Amino acid sequence: MRKLIPMTQPEFDAFLERIIPDYAADNVRAGYWSEDEALEKSRKQTGSLLPQGLQTKNHYLYTLYDGDEAVGMIWMRAELDRPVKSGFIFDVEVKDEYRGKGYGKHAMLLIEEKARELGITRMGLHVFAYNDVAKNLYERIGYKMSSMNMLKDLE
Repeated sequence: MRKLIPMTQPEFDAFLERIIPDYAADNVRAGYWSEDEALEKSRKQTGSLLPQGLQTKNHYLYTLYDGDEAVGMIWMRAELDRPVKSGFIFDVEVKDEYRGKGYGKHAMLLIEEKARELGITRMGLHVFAYNDVAKNLYERIGYKMSSMNMLKDLE
């Protein structure tokens, strides 16, 4: 049985060790940041989003389990004080050995259930343009593009 369980502190610590360099690399690959500044920018952004770690208000970090096996994670922020209560998914990850088996889709659908329980009626997320696997998953489960950033290198 697949389920979302709130992250433990050790899981959160491991998550931070992964997400900070991964997010830095994503922004370098997308052309937003230079390599020499990326790690520090990623560290600052993550710290500003989660200043109280797991106890940061309106942030929900879960580990996805299949039975007793941790197979991935998902992080959502709830915006409950707006006219349209919304959520935003900051990250969804599936461990390499479990990819391609429907776990990402399952994590997304389970977080949507959690969001509905909070009264959220709209969910957003960001995906880097080069991440075709993620884009295809999100589109298959009903997410639509709402805006697009474009870059051109001038040399």
